[in-house]
Amino acid sequence: MKPFLHEDFLLATKTAKLLYEKYAKRMPIFDYHCHLDPKEIYDDHAYNNLTEVWLNGDHYKWRAMRMGGVDEKYITGNADDYEKFLAWAKTVPYIIGNPLYHWTHLELRTYFDIDEPLNAHSAQDIWHKANAMLGRDDFGVRGLIKRSNVKVICTTDDPTDDLVYHKGLKGQIQARVLPTFRPDKFVDINKPAFIPFVEKLEAASGTKLDTYDKLLEALSKRIEYFHDAGCRISDHSVDFVPYAEAAYEEIAQIYQSKLTGRQICENDELKYKTFTLSFLAKEYAKHDWTFQIHIGALRNNNTRMFEKLGADAGFDSINDLQIAQPLSRFLDSLERENKLPKTILYTLNPKDNYVLGAMVGNFQSSRPAGKIQFGSGWWFNDNIDGMVAQMRTVANLGVLSKFIGMNTDSRSFLSYTRHEYFRRILCNLIGDWVERGEYPNDEDTLGNIVMDICYNNAVKYFGIEV
Repeated sequence: MKPFLHEDFLLATKTAKLLYEKYAKRMPIFDYHCHLDPKEIYDDHAYNNLTEVWLNGDHYKWRAMRMGGVDEKYITGNADDYEKFLAWAKTVPYIIGNPLYHWTHLELRTYFDIDEPLNAHSAQDIWHKANAMLGRDDFGVRGLIKRSNVKVICTTDDPTDDLVYHKGLKGQIQARVLPTFRPDKFVDINKPAFIPFVEKLEAASGTKLDTYDKLLEALSKRIEYFHDAGCRISDHSVDFVPYAEAAYEEIAQIYQSKLTGRQICENDELKYKTFTLSFLAKEYAKHDWTFQIHIGALRNNNTRMFEKLGADAGFDSINDLQIAQPLSRFLDSLERENKLPKTILYTLNPKDNYVLGAMVGNFQSSRPAGKIQFGSGWWFNDNIDGMVAQMRTVANLGVLSKFIGMNTDSRSFLSYTRHEYFRRILCNLIGDWVERGEYPNDEDTLGNIVMDICYNNAVKYFGIEV
């Protein structure tokens, strides 16, 4: 029996161990998609205790605690920080098989030199030891980033943001901290946030956006603003990629109708989303940005808890819509004009792995290699089974060696251990192929493939200087 979290954790073969220790382990991190707060990086925020850095805002843990029977008081309620931590500690032993169990202990080991399993009995000692380390000068946010060997951090930002913290961080820390353009609220015309965010964009642009043309012009100028601040990536979350053709004049009228307070019918909503998303994609292509599309989240399922806690509180799940046909038509409409940007497609529903894995092969080009990517296992799929399934799909249908690898997709500065988790899984997968005689034991080639997927491919793909 192997000890828990030993040095060969998740590495089942000699080849896997070699690839991880010699090649994957030493590679820096290019975190091209996350939800970290740039203000906390600018301020070099210091956390008072483990609850602040570990549990506040972490809907993954909140969801597990609810499933384990923990009262909401100890999750998002008014319990004190130690009580919330203790509730998590009591939950951890029972989440066997959940990646949270592995992530929790990788984080304790990596950042706090704690190898002891977290449970009700060890909680107090771990609490005091970790908090003592968090109190050190080198354990602020910037210290955590440095310890993690992170070279690039791409946050997720509203188009109206002034990006003051990104600008202030330029040249101030080892890692490059860059914004990502996230304009969902200007695409989702029927959601309650649409009009308030048009008004917010009016304030940011200094222009009354009383026509669709002015809205597009304002978004275009914000893209320029983000570009000047170092942004090279956009991000969109959609139930499915829309596609319905319509003339500009029709979309302009739909926008006018919305400004007068009317609810837009489903067909007109589809036309508006298609046209607006297409406009944005063409702008991204013009600036050589990467277009990220996260497909398939079914959000805010629990109305009562949404009204109480708001979004991103652990009440989202997986959608099961059919996505292939409109996605194909949308991508093709851009390709026909030679205005399809570099694109990363993610799916939350693993039923669509082969849909996306096959789709990306339809729209490739030599510059760059792997222009259209099937993105890493996301959210409900960033576990062992999900990551392996995603990488097997890429390998079966395409060229795994050009895959741009893992992103953290997290709000926690301790989550960089997810890259270690991914890298161990990657090396184990490749090592298994070699040891079963499915690929030659060519260390040079294998090592280069591993280093490329871990880091080098992302550097080349995004074109961001590190």
